[in-house]
Amino acid sequence: MDGPGPLGDFLQARRAQLRPEDIGLPQFGPRRVAGLRREELAQLAGVSASYYTRLEQGLSRGASQEVLDAIGRALQLSDHERDHLTRLADAARRTTRTRRPRPEKVAEETWDLMRAMDGVPALVLGRRTDVLAWNSLGHALLAGHVDPLAPHDPARRPNMSRMLFLDPHSRELYRDWNRKARAVVGNLRTAAGRHPEDQLLAELVGELTMKSPEFVALWRDHKVSPCDPVSYDLHHPTLGSVTVTQQSLALIRSPEQVMVVCTARAGSSSEAALALLRQSSATLVEEGRGAMAREGLKSPN
Repeated sequence: MDGPGPLGDFLQARRAQLRPEDIGLPQFGPRRVAGLRREELAQLAGVSASYYTRLEQGLSRGASQEVLDAIGRALQLSDHERDHLTRLADAARRTTRTRRPRPEKVAEETWDLMRAMDGVPALVLGRRTDVLAWNSLGHALLAGHVDPLAPHDPARRPNMSRMLFLDPHSRELYRDWNRKARAVVGNLRTAAGRHPEDQLLAELVGELTMKSPEFVALWRDHKVSPCDPVSYDLHHPTLGSVTVTQQSLALIRSPEQVMVVCTARAGSSSEAALALLRQSSATLVEEGRGAMAREGLKSPN
């Protein structure tokens, strides 16, 4: 193995984020390294310093679940982060070959659900945050400057992570861009832990690393995050200020995909703004359906 690998990188990054005072250790003068020392973390976890060092350096791959649980407690990881640690350890035990996966597809049942959610902005994301489908309102709210037919062509599918970091329109959409960026990177970290063999995912991370210093800084934190409902203040190019709650719904038929829906508080100005957006996009919907029918494509709404 070249270097410590994802498991060692994660352990090292999270150890560097813990301060001695976080665990009740006295602070005596300056430290040469940020965070806890390896021997301090090993002592907290109840393992030998040499064993923990080998694990962090990628020289040992056989950590038991009990040891991983102890290390997770010592690092003060959340349940979601401990699951990520376990996935990284499982991947480290195997020899994985990167492969180019087949294009993701949207199930018929998901298309039906998209049609039923005509009044709610919605889109379906694949495991690499590729936009596999969106309804007219989801497109108009989050990416109106992008070709609405693009998700139907795997070679042209928009990618929400790439757009957030590299597309000026998407950067301007979120008033608290840093908060949204942290959530996106956390989700990508989770996906990378689940699919270390995914060549397209590795290429996406590589592209963002080369082109975005902000992505590099967030990626180095090794933070992972669940897809919890989050409210965002948007600066929409036609609606102005809109506050929506984005929720990611699991699709049982397609476990690697999520449906993201955007809702506004009942009776709020944001709800009224979404209603106006729906009306203004009605003409575009009909035009889009006609174009898709000519191309033999299925419409989500």
